[in-house]
Amino acid sequence: MSSDTIITVENIGKRYRLGAQKNERYTALRDVIAEKARSLFRNPQSAARNGSEADASEFWALKNVSFEVKQGEVVGIIGRNGAGKSTLLKILSRITEPTEGRVRIKGRVASLLEVGTGFHPELTGRENIFLNGAILGMGRAEIKSKFDEIVAFAEVEKFLDTPVKRYSSGMYVRLAFAVAAHLEPEILIVDEVLAVGDSQFQKKCLGKMHDVAKGGRTVLFVSHNMNAVESLCTGALSLKKGSLCELASDVRGVIMRYLTDGTGGLKTSEWQNTDNAFNHPAMQPLYFAVVDDSSRPLSAPVRNDEQIHVIIRAEVRQMDPALNAGFALFNQDSEQLLWSMTTDTPEGEWPRLETGLVELRCALPKRFLNEGSYRLELNCSLHHRDWFVRPGHNSPSVSFEIQGGLSDSPYWLYARPGILAPEWKWTLTK
Repeated sequence: MSSDTIITVENIGKRYRLGAQKNERYTALRDVIAEKARSLFRNPQSAARNGSEADASEFWALKNVSFEVKQGEVVGIIGRNGAGKSTLLKILSRITEPTEGRVRIKGRVASLLEVGTGFHPELTGRENIFLNGAILGMGRAEIKSKFDEIVAFAEVEKFLDTPVKRYSSGMYVRLAFAVAAHLEPEILIVDEVLAVGDSQFQKKCLGKMHDVAKGGRTVLFVSHNMNAVESLCTGALSLKKGSLCELASDVRGVIMRYLTDGTGGLKTSEWQNTDNAFNHPAMQPLYFAVVDDSSRPLSAPVRNDEQIHVIIRAEVRQMDPALNAGFALFNQDSEQLLWSMTTDTPEGEWPRLETGLVELRCALPKRFLNEGSYRLELNCSLHHRDWFVRPGHNSPSVSFEIQGGLSDSPYWLYARPGILAPEWKWTLTK
């Protein structure tokens, strides 16, 4: 372990047994001798089968995971449910022992993994603050010096002398995080438990973790909020089915590779009319895609503050003033959100669809769509007279995914209610 390495994980694995275990009874010496004697005459195939059944009852939550974390790093740990994130944090917090491998940690560790972790339900909030501080190895004077800051951050002044068993889950988390963050451990470990709190509290916690990191302490942060991970962390660790995929300082790159892996990827962001399924005397659509500024089809989710474009390429075979093209936009629940056509352009600026190969491009407004998956369906028409590619009637479609964007306001770190998420500008008039 180098001088600036604060956490070293070497080939750790954690094995659990699946299913309910039979109640074990007292085993006498004669039982052991009888079982050994029976095994001498047991069919080898039967023994192998019993062995495979025993193996099948075991589950490795983590397997051969190795990495290092240096002092002052903020590492986001991401992965799907069941990837082993919480198991890893429990091992690092010394709540559970690894089945194999070893972990070396320099410094005190404060962890917030589950609602109420480390709290005694019969003790008051005040008493639990001192109890948690003592568990972290801090003296009474050190705890008292931070006491007012903890209480102010948690916003539980009125309930400070109430047993915590009467606290709501939100109050539990507020107080637990305040204790963990303010008592100055060298390593702070936070699981997705912050999602229990409201958005205002989450912003306070992220701000506090920023302050903790600036103070040179190390933070391990598990979250499904990719925007929070990207804005807070200096590195990202990706887990998949108990194995380490990668650990890198390129946080956005790790996130993009995680989101586009397996079921997290896009279905398709481009369509080509290779079989001439859509044909019409006036126009034949050839290509339909959602692309970035470089005209590359999207291969990963994009933030809603990034510019994306819709492209339609077609062969115009017949001039007609009513000829136009466009798309319908649907959300992941197949609700139609809007319908956009070339004729939406201000009159006098309509694209002239002259005969030959044409490319139509439309830029989707930044900060318009909220987080989620979306689908565009192609539409080419003769303006209500003769529809020949019509949304909802086996029309070509492309899909893309939006994440929340970053902003000067921390409010943008969180998904907002509703489908649309425009950044409105307000003015105040007295």
